[in-house]
Amino acid sequence: MPAQIRNDENLLIEQARQGDRTAFGELVRQHQASVIAVVTRMCGDIHLAEDAAQDAFIKAWRHLDGYQPNTNLCNWLYRIAINSALDILRRERGHPGGDAITDQRDPKPGPEHELMKKQRSLTIQKAIMALTESNRSVLVLREYGGMSYLEIAAALEIPLGTVMSRLNTARAQLRISLQPLLEEMEVVDG
Repeated sequence: MPAQIRNDENLLIEQARQGDRTAFGELVRQHQASVIAVVTRMCGDIHLAEDAAQDAFIKAWRHLDGYQPNTNLCNWLYRIAINSALDILRRERGHPGGDAITDQRDPKPGPEHELMKKQRSLTIQKAIMALTESNRSVLVLREYGGMSYLEIAAALEIPLGTVMSRLNTARAQLRISLQPLLEEMEVVDG
């Protein structure tokens, strides 16, 4: 993160710690999209993800004094958001995840393509949701949160070796469960 942006963020954090809701609102605005994207992959449902993100930002506001200024704010928010998502999932057991976020940047070539893309996205989301919570957390933070192994270890408060092991396990499980989809894509694309 560039020094000026980091300084601006630190100023907002300090103002928020002193009770400035507008400063905290700006922090939320800056991080909301990335937090929602990560928890959507944890929950498998955009509505649950929005609830988890809202809960996470409320917890962050209440516990802002616990934030260590020398650490990455986004990572701290991810940790809170992942925990909020897991809490919501535990409450929602029995309600399978539904809507997966699809990539809105792709042009819409036709209804068949869109249907195939949505089906693939749902298949991938189901495979991610089938992972254990601990493996899913690591995978989501790495692949959708763009965090390094060290950042994940710090955010989840687990050893680096555990991050690597869980990520390896998650990827292996996804490779197995998504093998039919990968083969289908080779036939269609090939």
